[in-house]
Amino acid sequence: MTSGENDGPFFPDPVEIPIGDSIDLHWFPARDAGEIVDAYLEAAAERGFREVRIVHGRGRGVQRHRVRQHLARSALVERYADAPGDRGGWGATLVWLRATPAEGER
Repeated sequence: MTSGENDGPFFPDPVEIPIGDSIDLHWFPARDAGEIVDAYLEAAAERGFREVRIVHGRGRGVQRHRVRQHLARSALVERYADAPGDRGGWGATLVWLRATPAEGER
């Protein structure tokens, strides 16, 4: 492919990301962090995860602040805290998700 041959997005179709118990935000544009966190929490809750880890990096704390703003507003989140040192320390946040009604009935 030569320069100028494709002026559209690099990936024209949405890319499906496997949902596990952790997401690393380093792979995404910082401006999309809130939207990504919201979508990730929803997908993780749907898959039955009760604890997840969001890796946002240490830096100056801007990304950490953005992530925690979304966590504080989410009805899916029971609580959150800095990850322990062996799981990312203050460069990651552990999130405990609320039990879904279907889960609580089991």
